Amino acid sequence: MSVLSAPYMHDEAAAFAHVEAMLWADGPVCPHCGVVDRAYRLEGVRTKPSKKNPEGKERHGLWKCRECRKQFTVRKGTIFEESHLPLHLWLQAIHLMVSSKKGISSNQLHRVLGVTLKTAWFLSHRIREAMRSGDLSPMV
Repeated sequence: MSVLSAPYMHDEAAAFAHVEAMLWADGPVCPHCGVVDRAYRLEGVRTKPSKKNPEGKERHGLWKCRECRKQFTVRKGTIFEESHLPLHLWLQAIHLMVSSKKGISSNQLHRVLGVTLKTAWFLSHRIREAMRSGDLSPMV
């Protein structure tokens, strides 16, 4: 069975659960105040309605800190931050980049993932920056 057939590679909720399990082994960590395991999950929260999604899209993996009362997801403070791309596509791109022996071009990512070339270029550069050795400065 291939890793690409795993549920977290195709389902957004499963992708958030997988990344949360990897990054937050001791429970959720608030990126705003740094408190560990004092957050609760917000279920059923949706975005504002739009023409494309008249009832809004569900916000997966949303948490709220009991200390500072701010909302956050596992994306905060990672390479996934400030990206509108679904998390499961990020995981597919990461897998394709690290598993290909000679690397993978942005054009190939564009064709395989079904995203625009600009998005594929953005993905590949963020992933390569995260794989670089040395100190990783925060992406702002």
